[in-house]
Amino acid sequence: MKCLKTSVVKTKYYFKGMGDNMEQKSLRVLETNKTFFSKITSTITKILIPTKVSINSLMISMKRNNLIKTYSNYILATEEEDIEKGEALLKKCEEVYSLYLEAIDKYIIDSVYKKVKNNTASEFEKQALSKYYLIVSLKEKQYIEYKYKKQEYLLKVDYESVINLKKESAIEKYNKFYISKMDSLYKGLLKNYSIQLADTVSTKIESINSIYNKVFNTLENYISEILPIKLRIDKSNEYKAILEDYEKYESMLVGKLDERDKIKKKMILLGISRQLFTHSLPLIAAEQCYAYLIKNVRDLIVKSSEQRKDRAFELLTELIEEYNIKLLSTKVYWDKPEEKEEYKKFWDKYNQISKIENNKEQKQILFLKNDLKMLSKSKTNYEQIINEIKQKLVQLGAMRKIKNSYKTIIGSYKKIA
Repeated sequence: MKCLKTSVVKTKYYFKGMGDNMEQKSLRVLETNKTFFSKITSTITKILIPTKVSINSLMISMKRNNLIKTYSNYILATEEEDIEKGEALLKKCEEVYSLYLEAIDKYIIDSVYKKVKNNTASEFEKQALSKYYLIVSLKEKQYIEYKYKKQEYLLKVDYESVINLKKESAIEKYNKFYISKMDSLYKGLLKNYSIQLADTVSTKIESINSIYNKVFNTLENYISEILPIKLRIDKSNEYKAILEDYEKYESMLVGKLDERDKIKKKMILLGISRQLFTHSLPLIAAEQCYAYLIKNVRDLIVKSSEQRKDRAFELLTELIEEYNIKLLSTKVYWDKPEEKEEYKKFWDKYNQISKIENNKEQKQILFLKNDLKMLSKSKTNYEQIINEIKQKLVQLGAMRKIKNSYKTIIGSYKKIA
């Protein structure tokens, strides 16, 4: 029997979802003579010694399949109300999920990190690694945020790989687990930020603004990346109530946004969150977010040119209306009873105006007058925006401008005892 010889050849492996192709050397058995035995051998198998990176990919695939199988069995047990079996499978799910994430983590370190280190990484891979270490840097100061964001990052990395397999059955099975896990991670993040917003007494303004930005970024990431998957597979019209707002959000993804548009987009995101994250972003935190956006619009009005003020005022009235309809109208507990009574009066006026056709101007007058009343009561100096609102109300014919004049009278004064 003629022998076989080995030869080192180059083989391309495609790691989808992580950037460019990676070319590695591997050892393959090559035939020196087409004997009967060698033909049988080549038909049965091709012996290939994989590289470290391809081993990682294989391990991820194995652990992913094990996770999906375990998760599917867990869902089946809960549907059958088998409590004992469900608890055992839930524990196993947690174990295989941990091993799965470790495999993805190792893949990033063994592949992307080394490519960046050797200066052979693509721009995408560089950015991916930069984001990875930005998340890792949170570990010391913000451990809870780090815990959720690292899981989110690792899952997104592998989700790209699953999508690129282009196997509908595999994608469908993985989507069930992926959506469920991402829901819990995003809810965890928003709860964490809500707690931070509740403790802002000694926090610097810059840090508070940073927390608000994290809330809106988290909402946007969920609505742009996770919600579309849920809408595609939703067969029960569970998200019918938010479709109109979701379409508004999608319309704002086209073109360059100015400062007004950016605030409006955040307003839409916050409105959708009242349906998706009622408990994770509780009413008190959502109220703070609305107040933050209203403050931003007021600042925008003050610094806008005369030509842009009208559009800024339109956004202010739209935002105040959203705040009242989607939040205050659902508020059950009020810190001060007099505030509740004041709101009831306002709500009655709003409902009366809502019955009138072409009521845009009347609504704006109502909202601006109400905002002016609250600003006037505040201990903070809002002189600039108060003057702007008064001028707008004069323009709308809801307030008269009294001419400021004086007259000097010449004469003498006699003191009366």
